[in-house]
Amino acid sequence: MTNDLIAKTAIDRRMAEIVSPVIEDMGFELVRIRLQGGNQPVLQIMADKPDGGIEVDDCADISTAVSAVLDVEDPIVEAYTLEVSSPGIDRPLTRLKDFDNYNGYEAKLETSELIDGRRRFKGQLAGVEDDEVLITITEGTIGLKFDWLSDAKLVLTDELIRDMLRARKAAGVVDENEFDLIEEDNTAESGSEEN
Repeated sequence: MTNDLIAKTAIDRRMAEIVSPVIEDMGFELVRIRLQGGNQPVLQIMADKPDGGIEVDDCADISTAVSAVLDVEDPIVEAYTLEVSSPGIDRPLTRLKDFDNYNGYEAKLETSELIDGRRRFKGQLAGVEDDEVLITITEGTIGLKFDWLSDAKLVLTDELIRDMLRARKAAGVVDENEFDLIEEDNTAESGSEEN
């Protein structure tokens, strides 16, 4: 059973039922699936390894396998484009375990209903307690039921980028010799902006 963060609409949930077993058999997890409308609909599939670190070649393999199954099942009548990607650094948080895995990082959460007069919460993730996601906001640490969430994603911060690069380097994915040295310019800019 997929939740609304992974698959929002009925067609998304149907697509998840079709592609999840294929993705899982390959050793990956479905993070999110969305069928975007338009002149040429796009089926967006976000996948990852259980411990993170999906690569471009993995996405290509998933795309090939998923295409074969979708050709047989044929759930989308019109022509569409299939996009398979990694969740990225500022990834969506779609499973309860994501909130534990990214404990301590900044996130934006949105609820379907108003909670104490608001729907949007930005703060530091503080783990999970039973079926609640804990987040530390200005007023203190609060618990939001996982089922209340309509959207959740990490906020791109220097700390998140540094930690993700460090993890990829430790896993042997990133070779810092392949990158040019980036110099920071710490000089203060003077003058005013032109309009």
